[in-house]
Amino acid sequence: MAIDRELRAGLEQGLRFAMLVTPSGRYLDLTWTEVEAWKPEDGFLWVHLERDDPHAQAWVRGQSGIDPLVALALLAEESRPRVQDVGDSLLVVLRGVNKHNPHEDSSIDTELVPIHIWMEASRCISLRDKDHSLNALRDLRLSMMNGKGPRDAGTLMARIAEKVTDHLGDLVEDLEDEISGLEDRIAANEGGSSMRAHIAETRRRVVQFRRYLAPQRDALFRLRHDDAAWLSAESKTYLGEVNDRLVRHLEDLDEIRQRSSILQEEQAAMVAEQGNRNTFVLSIVTVLMLPMTFITGFFGMNTGALPLGADHSHGTWIATAIISAVGAATAVLLRYGLRRRH
Repeated sequence: MAIDRELRAGLEQGLRFAMLVTPSGRYLDLTWTEVEAWKPEDGFLWVHLERDDPHAQAWVRGQSGIDPLVALALLAEESRPRVQDVGDSLLVVLRGVNKHNPHEDSSIDTELVPIHIWMEASRCISLRDKDHSLNALRDLRLSMMNGKGPRDAGTLMARIAEKVTDHLGDLVEDLEDEISGLEDRIAANEGGSSMRAHIAETRRRVVQFRRYLAPQRDALFRLRHDDAAWLSAESKTYLGEVNDRLVRHLEDLDEIRQRSSILQEEQAAMVAEQGNRNTFVLSIVTVLMLPMTFITGFFGMNTGALPLGADHSHGTWIATAIISAVGAATAVLLRYGLRRRH
C-alpha cells in the first residue's frame, strides 16, 4: 500500500535524509541518532549527506567505519565519473543534473554536479554539495516513500544510475530544442552578435557536458561488469540498458555539436556575404563618382584660359550638364555590364 508522506530533507546538520529498508520491506526515515545506532541486521540503510558540511565530513571520517582512503575519495573536491572496487564494496562517482530553483537567477546554467557513492551490501552512503539540487535522487526517494523503491544495494545502484541518466536525457532534449530554434532563426536570416554568442554558448555547454558523460559511460560499463556479490544478474542487465541509453545521449550530443558547428559556419557565411554586399555597393558608388569627381576637379583648377571660367555666364549650368551626362552614361554602362555578367 502506498505511503503518502511529506518529503522532508535537510532538517539536521549535514544530513539530507536517511532511509532504512527493514527486513519486512518497510521504508523508514531516520535521524542522525538512529543512523549512528544502525546495525546491518536492522536492514538496508541509505544515507544521503552534504559533502561540504563539517558534521557530515566528521561522520564519514570517523563513525561511518569507512577506510580513511575511501573517506578521502568520498569527500574529494573535484572528481570525474569512475568506479573503484574495494573488497566487495564499490566507490562510485557519477555526474547528475543540478537544476536550479526557479526563484534563483535565471542566467545561471544547468550544470552537471558530482554524486559520490559508497555502496556496500547492507549500506549506501551518497554525498553531494550543500548548494546543489539533484532531482534524480529526490525522485528515487519519493518512490521509496511510496513503497515502490529498491530494497537492496544492487537494485538501488541500478536505479540511481537510471534516474541520473534519464535526467541527462531531459537535458539533451533541451539542447536539441535550443539548437533547432537557432537553426530556424538562421533560416529566417536572423544574425548579429547576439546570435553568434548564443551559438557559441550552446556549443560550449555541449562540450562541457560531454566532458563528463564520456567517462560516465565508461564508469557504468565498469559497474555493469563488476563482480560484487550484492550486484545481481538482474541489476547488471538493468545497468546494461542504462549504459546503452547513455551512449545514445552521447551520440545525440555529438550530433548537436556538429549542428552547432554548421550553424557557426552559416553565421560566418552570412556575415561575409553582408560584408561583400556592402563592399559591392561602395564599389558601385565609387565607380559612379570617379568620372564626375575628375570633371569637377578639372573645372575647379585656378589656371588661365580655363574653359567655362568665372566670367562665363552659363558655365555652372554647362558643367552640371556635362557631369550629369557622364554620371548617367557610367550608370548605364555599369548596369549593362552587370546584366551580361549575370
